[in-house]
This record gives sequence, C-alpha cells and structure tokens, in this order.
Amino acid sequence: MEQQISRFIERYVPDWYFPVVNPIDIIEVLILTFLIYEIIVWIKNTKAWMLLKGIIVLAVFILIAAVFKMHTILYIARNSVTVMATVAIVVFQPELRRALEKLGEKQFLSSMVPFEAGRERARFCEETKESMIEAAYAMGRVKTGALIVVEQAIRLTEYESTGIQMDCLVSSQVLINIFEHNTPLHDGAIIVRGDRIVSATCYLPLSDNMRISKALGTRHRAALGMSEVSDALIIVVSEETGAVSVAQGGFLQRNIREQDLRERLESIQERRVETSRLAALWKGRRKDEKETDR
Repeated sequence: MEQQISRFIERYVPDWYFPVVNPIDIIEVLILTFLIYEIIVWIKNTKAWMLLKGIIVLAVFILIAAVFKMHTILYIARNSVTVMATVAIVVFQPELRRALEKLGEKQFLSSMVPFEAGRERARFCEETKESMIEAAYAMGRVKTGALIVVEQAIRLTEYESTGIQMDCLVSSQVLINIFEHNTPLHDGAIIVRGDRIVSATCYLPLSDNMRISKALGTRHRAALGMSEVSDALIIVVSEETGAVSVAQGGFLQRNIREQDLRERLESIQERRVETSRLAALWKGRRKDEKETDR
C-alpha cells in the first residue's frame, strides 16, 4: 500500500514541496500579520483610503494592458512607478508620520522596553478633570465658543509655540475667563498638559475631510484636524448652539452629555498613568540598591 502511494506521488505530484516550518518563521508571519493589519486600519481611517482605491484601479488597468500586450502603456507604467511613489510620500507625509506615531504608541512596546523608566508621566487630577467639564458646560449655556486640547503621549510643542505661553493651574474660572468674548486670549485653542495650561490662542491644523457636515465651522474643523495628527483629546464648545463635542482619533462626537465627557476624560486619565512593568521592576531594583548602599 505504501509503495502504491509512493509511486502515485512520484508519478503525478513529483514537484510537491513541503517546507520546514521553524519558530522564527511563525514569529515572522505574526509580525507581518500585525503590520499589515495596522496599515489597513490606518488606511481605512485616513484619506489614504482614496489613494488605495486609485492604486487598485490603476493596477487593474495595467493588468489589462499586460494581457493585451499594450507595450506603450506598459512602458509608461514601468517608468512612472518611482515618480508616483515619491509623489505619494510627499502628498501623504502627514498620514505616514501619524501612522509611525500610532505604531510607537502601542502598549506592548512600552511594556517590553522601559524607554521612559526614569521619567514619571504626568496625570491630571480629579480637580482638573471636573474643572474642564464644569467650564465646558458653563460656557455652553451662555454660548461661548471654546477649544480645549488635552495632551496625551504625543507632545504638542509645535502647536504650543503658535500661541501665547502660559503656566497656570487648570480651573473652571480660568478657562471661562480665557474664552470670554473680547479678551486677549479668547481666540484659538488652549493646550492642557497635566494639571496646567501651557499655551493659549494656539492655531490648530484644519481637517480637509470632505465628509464633515457643512453645519460645522472652523472651530470644529480645527478640533478634528488636531485629532487626526495627534492622540490628544479636544473639547469643543459651539458658539452657535452651545453644544459640547469631543474629537479624538480623527472622529468627532457631537453634542455629548456631561457624563459622556467625564468618561472620555477618565479613559485618557487612566491611560496616562499606565507604566511599563519592566520599568517598575527596574525602579524597584534601583530603590533597593540605594537602600542597601545606606
């Protein structure tokens, strides 16, 4: 029976190849799967999705040209690949930068390597959180426009420098006074880092997302644009309707309730205090060494 199977394989499937799978191969497949998944998610949430659909259309057109041996079109396609790749990198430079930043934000990296072992991450306290909530809805009741950027892992230094430098604790009274009409600091956005306001009257990048409702003004477009290029949470108070909205991760949630805003702030408040397990062990070891030296 075994001889018959062997003869059958030798006669009909002589070129079959069964590769040897090593642990490294499995790890490589997992890494590629993760990277491809992240790229697809990134493309789906940015305007690069339109670029991908355009590339697919061009690929189909070139495939048809190859089948029918349209040599002129194939020649142009071969000589245009490098130029088109360069143009795509230049045009989508902000999206590529954001994709790399998102990859660097993944928790498994910080848990494996203590990049910031010697530096405590800032965390805004309960008073800061409640002050922002109270100020947002107080300004909404009197229809005072506001734009509050709550910084997270990505430092917003380049946007901070576009405004007026400040260094004061966050409180509802300060926030309301900053955005009061006809005051020097009311125009633009403020940036909150930890428990402090670090800059006011900041200029934020406007989103060029064509799917945004035409009813939204510059303030909401700026909030959405900022959420597309950073991991910050942006609180928006509409000057026309007094509604409070939140932008994060390229999405805008309009007219949210006070409890919803509290939950959103609590979610990033918890994320900011997550520390690397390896970093914590290393810090404990250093502490024990110092106590032993004494």
